Amino acid sequence: MQERDKNTKYRKIQLIARFFTGAKRYFAAAVTASFLMTVLNSLTPQIFRFTIDEVLGGGGYPYLSKHLWAIALALIAVELLSGISMFVCKYDTAKAGENFAQNLRNALFSHVQKLPMSWHDKNQTGDIIQRCTSDVEVIRNFVVTQLLEVFRTTFLVAVSFVVMLSMNVKLSLVVLLFVPAVVIYSAVFYRMIARRFQYADEAEGELSTVVQENATGVRVVRAFGREKFEMDRFREKNDIFAKLWIRLGTLSGLYWGVGDLITGLQVVTVIVLGAVEAVHGNISVGEFVAFASYNTTLVWPIRGLGRILSDMSKAGVSFERVNYILSASEEAYAETKETDAGGNDGRSTKREQLAGDIVFSHVDFGYGDSQKVLSDIDFTIPEGTTFGILGGTGSGKSTIVQLLTRFYELGDKAGSIRIGGRDIRDIPLEQLRRNIGFVLQEPFLYSRTIGENIAASRPDATMEEIRQAARIACVDDAIMGFADGYDTLVGERGVTLSGGQRQRVAIARMLLQKAPILVFDDSLSAVDSETDSLIRRALKEHMQNATVILISHRITTLMGASQIMVLSGGRIAQLGTHAQLTAQDGIYRRIYDIQMSHDDRREVAQKNGSL
Repeated sequence: MQERDKNTKYRKIQLIARFFTGAKRYFAAAVTASFLMTVLNSLTPQIFRFTIDEVLGGGGYPYLSKHLWAIALALIAVELLSGISMFVCKYDTAKAGENFAQNLRNALFSHVQKLPMSWHDKNQTGDIIQRCTSDVEVIRNFVVTQLLEVFRTTFLVAVSFVVMLSMNVKLSLVVLLFVPAVVIYSAVFYRMIARRFQYADEAEGELSTVVQENATGVRVVRAFGREKFEMDRFREKNDIFAKLWIRLGTLSGLYWGVGDLITGLQVVTVIVLGAVEAVHGNISVGEFVAFASYNTTLVWPIRGLGRILSDMSKAGVSFERVNYILSASEEAYAETKETDAGGNDGRSTKREQLAGDIVFSHVDFGYGDSQKVLSDIDFTIPEGTTFGILGGTGSGKSTIVQLLTRFYELGDKAGSIRIGGRDIRDIPLEQLRRNIGFVLQEPFLYSRTIGENIAASRPDATMEEIRQAARIACVDDAIMGFADGYDTLVGERGVTLSGGQRQRVAIARMLLQKAPILVFDDSLSAVDSETDSLIRRALKEHMQNATVILISHRITTLMGASQIMVLSGGRIAQLGTHAQLTAQDGIYRRIYDIQMSHDDRREVAQKNGSL
């Protein structure tokens, strides 16, 4: 247990040091200004002591007794310098804090981009957002603001005690007796609140996930009348979240109440004993006033130790939650340079063109510890041909292309996938994915213009290249039909476009990439048969050398392929051309008979162009 705690503390220190790059000089300036401010503030009680005992008490300063404005001027000068020091402290604290938080946010976002799909499958989007925003803010607040407060409190205690001891040892020892009580009490509170804050923070992550899912799937919620269900679900999570924070508030209230009692007793004790000392002539009136002032000044920073420890407990939880992301293993981008403290990297833009046949050799795969999704998958896609994949839900169609793009990695003894004779595990991920264009059944569009969405695969593309890709995808006419054309803003996730338009915009985005391997994962499902045929004809005309993989439930989409593979239960049930498969008594023939009437077959046979 001690070794684990030691390692945890070491990880936290490493994390702070890693992202403090660029913020150190601001933090050092803030600490220096804080020390200067503490020294200046300690002068004020001494000025009051000197005025009461030496000036007003007839201590031999007739000029000052007649010109009290000089003392007032000295006080104003001290306060002015103290104010300037506070400004410098706050300014540099803000600079250091934002610099640190910016570095941490950049690194988190960059790291999340490189985490494998298996990691994203296990973690909810809302919780990831929570870790990258709220938890970063908690860490920033502690590392800069509260850590600076620790330095300030240390300075204040040291300076105040030295001055107080010089005035009266007995009263200083009385003050010192109360400090361990406050520290021990604060440490106990720290232990109590740490676990409760972790529960509350996790509850906030779950609440964020509910909101994120509801906002993303608002159309499904409305379409199926799930408003009440979603509201009940939100209330349940919100109730848990609220109760946890109420418990935290109750615990904090108890802490501050008892803490006020202890510090109040300290102030009263010092005033009573100081008054007794002054009456007996052991200290002067000025020293009594100054000592009481130092004590009052000292009480609240020590009192604030509980708040610092409370924030420390919150920061500790947030450190662990943020480190959970940063410690997750990235995908092996062999062409990616090491990320700096700001989260920036030097990823290469050079692309080596992959060529050759795609060969799946005895591939087995399952997600995590679940049952196998693919079993002994063995086939070859000759370069420059079109390969169709047909199968029911859960048959492993999408898994095949996700393995090809290495969204998921094959085990060492789970077969191999080769392109041009090279095992894809030996091809740098960035190079591999730049050579494979991928369109999903439910494509994602950014909340930007249509032109920017298409150009996402090639930001340097010209407008003519963007339009050419849109023409091949049969979406140029539809885009030009909008009032703003390619400058039309797309709603969140492309909600302002129809399903077919979204798919065609995504296809245009993939085509602009000019990848030698094109994958259509049921990405023509939302377009009508005629548009489907037009797109395939355009692809055949403009992408003659590309290797195309078509995944579809629609026979008309697949029938022009050079080869068609039928999957069932994660295994290859059939493999052949359209003519060969329709001549066999099997899954393909049964689906073909269901989807197409006699007249449909004749019409399709006449109109369909092979892709």
